[in-house]
Amino acid sequence: MTEARAEAERRGRRAEDYAAWYLRCKGWTVLGQRVRTPVGEIDLVARRGKVLAFVEVKARATRQAAELSLDTPRLRRVAAASELLLPRFIGQAEEVRIDVIYIVPGRLPQHLVDVWQG
Repeated sequence: MTEARAEAERRGRRAEDYAAWYLRCKGWTVLGQRVRTPVGEIDLVARRGKVLAFVEVKARATRQAAELSLDTPRLRRVAAASELLLPRFIGQAEEVRIDVIYIVPGRLPQHLVDVWQG
């Protein structure tokens, strides 16, 4: 792994840790972090009440860059991975959704709910 790739990996892990902390502060229970499947990885799996969320975390220098990094193919992979993980995490959930958390320097995380209508 190149030094640049290793640094990007460290930044990604820090962003996911920060997003997990943010969700916990908002009353969520984080059930999994960096959960791998054969079709892709889910950054965070979290539950609050009867809501189960599969969360994609995007950390970029600006909000616009974060938004641009989340495209339809990426969301499709998250949706496919979520479907595989659903039996493992469903429990008593009545609502299952895919959320996104943008991490931008100098700002609180921004949590967008139910971003995939696939």
